[in-house]
Amino acid sequence: MPTRRAETSQESRRLLVEAAATAFAARGYRQTTVAEVAELAGISRGSIPWHFGNKEGLLLAVVEHAFELVSRNTAEPRLPGPEGLRDLTQMSAAFVRQPITKLMISLLADAMDEDSPVHDRYVELHGAMRAHIAAWAEQPYDGCGLPEGVTPDDVGVVVLGASMGIHQQWRLAPDRVDLDRAFDSLQRLLLAAVQPRT
Repeated sequence: MPTRRAETSQESRRLLVEAAATAFAARGYRQTTVAEVAELAGISRGSIPWHFGNKEGLLLAVVEHAFELVSRNTAEPRLPGPEGLRDLTQMSAAFVRQPITKLMISLLADAMDEDSPVHDRYVELHGAMRAHIAAWAEQPYDGCGLPEGVTPDDVGVVVLGASMGIHQQWRLAPDRVDLDRAFDSLQRLLLAAVQPRT
């Protein structure tokens, strides 16, 4: 059973990760100071090196938190056909509404640099999301199938790309992009693509 001190330490760590995610998303990783994160969390600045070593360690903890959120949503295989696709697109729409998803997009440019501390985690994160989508696409459903020459892995790449693109457009112009309509349209397009071949 954890001690009171251990519980307090764990709670402090959680508050710092949440505050960092909020601050990084609002101001950017490079523009945010550890002092600002500590103030937002309501915790001593000295707690950051204690828990994370430095600002980069804090960033990695934030990315890890986002990865855990995605992992929870991709742990179970999706049902085949329209029901599974509906579940998949609803999950995507719900995920992109979370504040931490805005941060993940804002960090993407840094993650593209192979020397970035978050590069490998992003590769793993995107791989897990593509695999989850591909798992839906490879399930047989009432004689339906993918168009000739298109693999489930191809579907994973295209759907993840479309989802990220929808998210970016919505973040830039939420008054012009209807998130639910966009994901509903994506769902309809995918269903049309896997209709039984005659």
